[in-house]
Amino acid sequence: MPNIALELGKQAAVFGVKSAYGEPQDVDGVSITPVALTWSGFGGGSDQERDGGGGGGVSIPLGVYVRREEGLRFEPNLVSLLAVGIPFVWVAGRALARVIRALKK
Repeated sequence: MPNIALELGKQAAVFGVKSAYGEPQDVDGVSITPVALTWSGFGGGSDQERDGGGGGGVSIPLGVYVRREEGLRFEPNLVSLLAVGIPFVWVAGRALARVIRALKK
């Protein structure tokens, strides 16, 4: 069986900046470069009978860089901002409520 760590290392080499920043596209004289938050993970293991491994990744579109004659500007993706922001605010609120409750005791 080939070395899983070496194979995953070769495939992971293409991750990084290329996965976070897409190729620039020209639309009606405006250059647009997509930006995403990406991360990935891999694992492997074996015992006396079997070898195994796996991996996965996530990509959240954050927005685009727009280059016009006026200059470069970042325009966020509001849908992903809300999708990430609402659960974050909920968890932060719950944590703050528990801290306040613990301090009152």
